[in-house]
Amino acid sequence: MANPASSNPIFCASFNQDNSCFVIGTRDGFKIFDSSTGRILEIYCISVIPIKSVFFVLAVGAFIIVEMLFSSSLLAIVGAGEQPSLSPRRLCLFNTTTGNALRELNFITSILAVRLNRKRLIVVLQEKTYIYDINSLTILDKIDTVPNLKGLCAFSPSLDHCFLALPASTTKGSFSVYNAMGLQSHCEIDAHRSPLAAIVLSSNGMYVATASEQGTIIRVHLLSEATKSYSFRRGTYPSTIFSLSFAPSMELPDVLAATSSSGSVHVFSLGFAMNQRSRRSSGLFSSIIPDSVTDAFDQAHHHVLRNAVPAGVQSYAVISKVDRVGDGTASESLACRATIFLITYSGYFQEYISSINHQNEPSWNLEREFNLLQIIL
Repeated sequence: MANPASSNPIFCASFNQDNSCFVIGTRDGFKIFDSSTGRILEIYCISVIPIKSVFFVLAVGAFIIVEMLFSSSLLAIVGAGEQPSLSPRRLCLFNTTTGNALRELNFITSILAVRLNRKRLIVVLQEKTYIYDINSLTILDKIDTVPNLKGLCAFSPSLDHCFLALPASTTKGSFSVYNAMGLQSHCEIDAHRSPLAAIVLSSNGMYVATASEQGTIIRVHLLSEATKSYSFRRGTYPSTIFSLSFAPSMELPDVLAATSSSGSVHVFSLGFAMNQRSRRSSGLFSSIIPDSVTDAFDQAHHHVLRNAVPAGVQSYAVISKVDRVGDGTASESLACRATIFLITYSGYFQEYISSINHQNEPSWNLEREFNLLQIIL
């Protein structure tokens, strides 16, 4: 997530594809952390300048995009433009082992987002999105898009369901889905009446979650059928959704997390909603009230941690893992414990445990908190 216009000390923050590491970009460079321990793995205060086709690493630079490829030594970095060598139109593939740049790609407009997995590199510009083979850096496809000023995109690390989602309208919350491996359009989905503010794909590439600029409703769609599966009401009043994150799962993700400008962390229990839906489908009201309405206004599967972050401070949360908690009863599949990592752009990392018991009652515990801007090796 990039935030180039922010006055906060953190310009960007991102987790790798399995959430085992994360990186933050600041005015002075970037730092790579181990998510499980909070230990700093690498610190770079660099500006990469090519001289006679050889890349030398010099100090100091500000970065607005830093993306990792799992736990490998490969990073994709984009500068904030404060120096000529750190142009926001230049993407540098950086090797953390050697400390040198491997390749660079230059564009005629600013790079707004970068995503990657083991086969594909995605570069998002304002009105174009490029798909590259990550090994050869050959351009495989160029997608013309509607003006995408925020650089919104979602990309799956899965090679079996390697989908890329991009906004399809500037006036409503619709998005297009592309198969980045097959290089073909998959579907287009109308999700909201207002333009999109956030979009994310599940790690298995099967589900997509979206929020509009209103930020009151979060919707989840099943991509294989291009159908709406769930609707959740975040709140009554508008709020900017900063991040959405599915729990890792090979099937239906257990939970979905969201952060917003209200300073709250929201957790939605997809498994609980699915159980309620199966019970409701056999009841009297199933023929009267459609699922899309009842899901949106039913608060039973929505849990909120309020004031986790000061209101208005940008934040980014991911669900690291979900543990099922069995008690030997028939309802044991409903109970779970979610580990949530939260980065605030004011400079802090927090780890929360959100536990949901068999009566769907939540509890929150702060496990760790530390300052990301202090250098602790």
